[in-house]
Amino acid sequence: MLRFFAALGFFGGLLIGFAAPTSAQEPSVVAIDVALEPDATMLQHARAANAHLLQAFPEGFALDATHMPHITLLQAFVATADLDKVFEATNHALAGEKPTDWKLTAFKYYYIPSPPVGLAGIVVEPTADLRRVQQKVIAAVAPYTLKTGTASTFFSTEQGRDIQPFLLEYVAKFVQIGSGEKFNPHVTTGVAPIKFLNNLLAEPFEAFTFSPDSVAIYQLGSFGTARKPLTVLSLKP
Repeated sequence: MLRFFAALGFFGGLLIGFAAPTSAQEPSVVAIDVALEPDATMLQHARAANAHLLQAFPEGFALDATHMPHITLLQAFVATADLDKVFEATNHALAGEKPTDWKLTAFKYYYIPSPPVGLAGIVVEPTADLRRVQQKVIAAVAPYTLKTGTASTFFSTEQGRDIQPFLLEYVAKFVQIGSGEKFNPHVTTGVAPIKFLNNLLAEPFEAFTFSPDSVAIYQLGSFGTARKPLTVLSLKP
């Protein structure tokens, strides 16, 4: 994942150009994020880290009700008309899973560099549970996954001007670059200058444990953030 963002020039897309504006109408295709929503422990750490980053780089984004901290299991393009089928299939795939019983460990900060700034996050140790559930989600959504999307598939309050072009390719290739052995579970915390982030990484990180609180599906927005909630999965026994 890190190499992919660097190759695409993560913030080059942000600073140089954006995808085409979106339509005001509901899109026929939507970019989704199947995400683990963390408990209060992770939320507290993520929001504290975000506030620290915003002090150094106010131009970044705040973690709030429309930028929810999360661990991505899958990003994909699906037809809007198939969303209910995606919800049902994902619920069925996760039947019997109990992610709220998991104990996950956050163990370090990291960032994706694109000088002079980087996208920062908190890295979570991958576990057998995380890998198994990710593969179940990928298999469940596969019949409805589309190969491509446009800026209109993302949530935007700026008619798509805030949607970085790299996101289209990243979402389209997520399974190849972000699953299996390449799965890098993390919670994105914001943006800051490289020098600030290097200093941050040099500081001791006190590992902590947390649990997922729920599994939800969002419409993706700028930076690959979880912007618009579409459904919370029931996780039936």
